[in-house]
Amino acid sequence: MWVIKMGGLVEYTVKRLISGLFIVLAVTIILFAIMHLMPGDPIKLISDPRVPPERIEELRRLWGLDKPLHIQYFHWLLRVLRGDFGTSIVFKQPVAELIKARLPYTLLLTGSSLILEYIIAVPLGLIAAIKWNTKIDRFVVVISIILWSIPTFWLGILLMMLFGIWLGVLPLSGYSGLRSLILPLLALTLPSLAGTLRLTRSEVLEVLRENYVLTAYAKGLPKPKVVIKHILRNALIPVTVMFFLYFPWLIGGSVIIESVFAWPGMGRLLWKSIVTQDYPVVQGIILIIAILTVISNTIGDIVGAILDPRVKIELGGGGA
Repeated sequence: MWVIKMGGLVEYTVKRLISGLFIVLAVTIILFAIMHLMPGDPIKLISDPRVPPERIEELRRLWGLDKPLHIQYFHWLLRVLRGDFGTSIVFKQPVAELIKARLPYTLLLTGSSLILEYIIAVPLGLIAAIKWNTKIDRFVVVISIILWSIPTFWLGILLMMLFGIWLGVLPLSGYSGLRSLILPLLALTLPSLAGTLRLTRSEVLEVLRENYVLTAYAKGLPKPKVVIKHILRNALIPVTVMFFLYFPWLIGGSVIIESVFAWPGMGRLLWKSIVTQDYPVVQGIILIIAILTVISNTIGDIVGAILDPRVKIELGGGGA
């Protein structure tokens, strides 16, 4: 049983955000070290091979890459605290402007994917559980296994070939309106849909075995009322919590899909920046994803604590 006892919802939220702050700092430190330990030199990658070594060293000093690693991190962290994410080595633009221009496209894709995923997966999971061990249930399980096993990039290429090349009814890549959202949306949603479907099915099956559900049926309550009031209300608690936890994962997982479909979002920008070792951009995007992860986890815990009747929340008192 998952039990959270706290002196107050605000106090609990503050504690979670403070602990999340240390997690974000740890993530940035690890990322900073990994990026700078990668082989290669970003200055050499963006410079002409004929540039003399003296000019290379001058550029390294200009970007602060000649300083020790801990000094570079400290300077970067101070700039971030002032709201300055630095300047892209490759694009020669402020990182904040690059992210600001691409964030709406990523949110459009991932937000639409998450909503579509739940609209499809939750009803299918419910039907499969209620029709347990029937042809419908087995069909839904097989479909979920197939979707779960399909690599997202491979599915994206198949969709491009089918709808973009053979049928010619949808744009292949880029963003030219909502029609260009359909293919990357399907490629991102279908594989992740399987996880939500299976979670919904397993939770509903578990609730169906509870005594209060059997008692409701024994009292002669109509099946729709039992399903809505007793089964769905309890089975969808973890599914609802996962809704908030999935969001930052989708943003990180959209890197492949955005690259395949040339979607002008943060995922594609992140991939390009990793390849070119554009440290400021990579660090800025990962920092945003880490912050979103902490916030989403906190919201998910709070929503779960509010919805789950087994969770005790004490508002305004001392926590045990």
